[in-house]
Amino acid sequence: MNAARDLHPAQLRSLLHFYADAGVEWLLEEEAVDRFAEFEAMRAARGMPAEREAPPAFQQQSGQQQPNPQQGTRQAPTRQEQPRAAAPAPAMPTVAIPDSQAVAEAEFAAGSARSLEELRTAMEAFNGCNLKTSARCLVFAEGKAKPSVMVIGAMPNADDDRDGQPFSGRQGAMLERMFAGIGLSRADLLLTNIVPWRPPGNRPPSQREADICRPFIERQIALAEPNHLLVLGNFAARFLFRSADTIHQLRGEWREIAVAGRSVPAFATLHPQDLVTAPISKRLAWQDLLAFRAGLNG
Repeated sequence: MNAARDLHPAQLRSLLHFYADAGVEWLLEEEAVDRFAEFEAMRAARGMPAEREAPPAFQQQSGQQQPNPQQGTRQAPTRQEQPRAAAPAPAMPTVAIPDSQAVAEAEFAAGSARSLEELRTAMEAFNGCNLKTSARCLVFAEGKAKPSVMVIGAMPNADDDRDGQPFSGRQGAMLERMFAGIGLSRADLLLTNIVPWRPPGNRPPSQREADICRPFIERQIALAEPNHLLVLGNFAARFLFRSADTIHQLRGEWREIAVAGRSVPAFATLHPQDLVTAPISKRLAWQDLLAFRAGLNG
């Protein structure tokens, strides 16, 4: 196996991109994790019995005569009784929530919230989306409660999932530089995502997952009452504009989004991750941001 120092920079870059696409985020955890204890805790939570050591295959029974190697006659071996295997524990039934039921439950939970804090509590208690089982935490909206600008991305990434806040790490730093260029700061905004739980390996959310999460993001917009929306990236733009066009067809133009009987001006541009992976796209994003700023002033 080749060491990293033996690889050409282009080869090393390709290898790192391959690891990132495969979902590899770090080589070692910061603290040791006892996976066996996690597995046993999971079994206990599901009501399954803990694994026990298997009994020996053959056991000496009390009073059983043992063969004597000094005797001239050979004794027929006594047949040992095999221990009976324990009956397998009944499998816990897995109940799948139908899509329509999960969407209805999400609509009820979102509609019952009268503030962003109540909505956070409702989303933390919601179990109808399978992404919750693999994510570390809920990544809820963060920032100004009644903002002039609400920024909406697609989903949390690994940094967001670890820190519990949207647009963390390298993407967050890129976003802050983007806004600084047009005179805005993170404190002026409300930042959130369409999907509040990170999909495994940063894969795109499925249509089912997006449909289940739609009531929550629409309720966030209704409760925050922003004057303008800035939509970041392909998935978020298609989702909110209900369009099959790509981000390059949707970016750079103002559109209206109807939420809870209210029309909100929305503007789409590239996601910070697009700029991290393809720096040449920064010029397009800069053009969009200037047009977005002009729309705010107008």
